[in-house]
Amino acid sequence: MKINESGLDRVIRVILGIVLLVLYVTGVVTGALGIIFIILGAILLITGAVGFCPLYVLLKIKTNKS
Repeated sequence: MKINESGLDRVIRVILGIVLLVLYVTGVVTGALGIIFIILGAILLITGAVGFCPLYVLLKIKTNKS
C-alpha cells in the first residue's frame, strides 16, 4: 500500500470522521442515519490515519504529489 492521500486530505478525513462519530455518540443523529455515520466516520478515520484510500486506487486519483 502506497500512500495516495496528501497531508491536507488526511487531516480533513480525520476531522470529518471524528465529527460524524461525535454526532452519533452525543445522540444528535440516531437510527439508520446514525449507523451510516458510524460506518462512514470509521472509514474516514482509518483511511486518514493510514494515508491510503482504496477508492482512490479504483478511480485512479492521487492527491499525494510524491
